[in-house]
Amino acid sequence: MRIVIVGYGEMFQALVSGVLKTQHELVAVFREDNLRKSPLERAIKDILSPSNDYNFIKTHQLKEIKAKSVNSKEFIQALEELKVDLILVGSWSEKFSVQTINVPKKGCINVHPSLLPKYRGPNPYLQVILHNEEKTGITFHQMDVNYDTGAIVHQAETDIRDNDTGLSLKLRCCDLARNEVAVFLNEFTKKMKNPISQNEKEATYQHQITLNDSIINFEKETAEEIDRRIRAMSPWLNCHIMHKSEFFTFANHKICPKSSKKQAGTIVKKENKSLFVVCKNGGVIEFSSLRLKRPFAGFLTKLYLEKFVNINERIVV
Repeated sequence: MRIVIVGYGEMFQALVSGVLKTQHELVAVFREDNLRKSPLERAIKDILSPSNDYNFIKTHQLKEIKAKSVNSKEFIQALEELKVDLILVGSWSEKFSVQTINVPKKGCINVHPSLLPKYRGPNPYLQVILHNEEKTGITFHQMDVNYDTGAIVHQAETDIRDNDTGLSLKLRCCDLARNEVAVFLNEFTKKMKNPISQNEKEATYQHQITLNDSIINFEKETAEEIDRRIRAMSPWLNCHIMHKSEFFTFANHKICPKSSKKQAGTIVKKENKSLFVVCKNGGVIEFSSLRLKRPFAGFLTKLYLEKFVNINERIVV
């Protein structure tokens, strides 16, 4: 088959690497830089500060489609000229139009990093950790005009580990996609003849995270839930502790073996640049290498902790 891959980042690169190991022909790729910048801006950036995707494409000597959108006349014309059989999508922000979806002879397939119909929407790596799932995976599904709703043609699972961060899980899902794209393509005819419609009763959709999601609320979450929040957000957002009108970031955290009967949010211990805080249901977390989120933070953090943060004081959001 003649294949075009659309996408960006690790999932895009994983699909490219996987397809290049098969007997199928990768005829072109389309990267996100085309959406964000004018042709002139993109050309200058490619020279002065090339993206990882650009370097990856050049390393593998891949043909690029130059267009402003997957729904543009230029993109559709390029697909027709290349006589494309299949489009594979690995991370993309645009909805594909019906006109674009109908151009490839054998369809458009999105590779979504969750076990659909669960965790539709952006950044499922983060969401599955946040919601304490034991497994996640990748789903190859037919594309339609909505996000992540098309019929499923292939899935593969991976376990979620106790120490996973959003990043470590993302990289493992991309490795899984790199291997599974060959499996999918080798069984393509059979898979496409037997697509499985998604069960809308089981569908969940998670919205994009915001800065508010990064503020730790000790009264609302247990130590285990806060631990998952911190790990899930990494590396996209650093979680914060709010003390009065100040915000602290921290380099490390760990759940302490001993619990406390004090109210949630109570500071039960402080030492150097560490705070020990009670969470909902009595668990205690140590936050170490604290740093004020303000100018001259290195100098001011130690002084602020000594003068303004007190044991038995409560942190309330």
